[in-house]
Amino acid sequence: MAYLPPEERQRRIEEYLARVEFASLDELARQVGVSISTVRRDLTALQAQGTVRRTHGGGRIINPRSDEFVFSQRDTHELAEKEAIGRACAELIRPNQSLIMDAGTTVFHVARHLEDKTPQIVTNSLPVAQLFMNSNQVEVLLSGGVLYSRMGVLVGPLAVKTFSDLHVDVAIMGAGGLTLEGITNSHALLIEIQHAMIKAAQRVIFCLDHTKFGRRSMSHLCGLEVIDTVVTDAGAPPDMVEALRAREIEVILAPVAREQELHAEESKGAVTF
Repeated sequence: MAYLPPEERQRRIEEYLARVEFASLDELARQVGVSISTVRRDLTALQAQGTVRRTHGGGRIINPRSDEFVFSQRDTHELAEKEAIGRACAELIRPNQSLIMDAGTTVFHVARHLEDKTPQIVTNSLPVAQLFMNSNQVEVLLSGGVLYSRMGVLVGPLAVKTFSDLHVDVAIMGAGGLTLEGITNSHALLIEIQHAMIKAAQRVIFCLDHTKFGRRSMSHLCGLEVIDTVVTDAGAPPDMVEALRAREIEVILAPVAREQELHAEESKGAVTF
């Protein structure tokens, strides 16, 4: 990348953070083609201007413009499908297994059906941790990291280290999109954490509603070869379902509950975030 003067670098950093809200030092350094120490100085300058706040291991925009990533907002989309997927995925979990659960809203719906399995759960999701706050059947380890309250998630180097040091039975993951080229996610700051989650697990399950099929989000996460199981709903495109099965990926199509059943489930385990 050609040399950029400080003003241009800082403008690009600010624009990038406006899109993704939070990014690590490594990620920002790649975006503008400079060293991490230079990015630190640029973040300090932007913080002095009042547009960006430096955090441990990165930076975040102070006044985000979008509610796209707010947990409560995201959890209103395809609600019946997410609940069906959550129930079906929970049926795959054996009693007392160790689980990694990421911060996706569909993964939260899996958690709602896990208490009877008495699992050990490691997560960076505050809503998942809060769900079991009063449970004496589920052991929860909450990762370290920087609190990203709009998403209800812990991010950054400490979160990555938590999952890098683990070995668990199953990772239950969400994502922004699935194509035959692999899995993508809409928020770059989660990618490194999800890489560590995948490496830590013997079995990797992705929980994706039908709207994620054929969709490419901003950041590539992984190829199809790392996926053991995809749990989705009956609206998933049949050609893609068959293509995944042809690659020896287990695909489970969850039946969507009737509306009155969904309302009954909504009354249990609701989390405000």
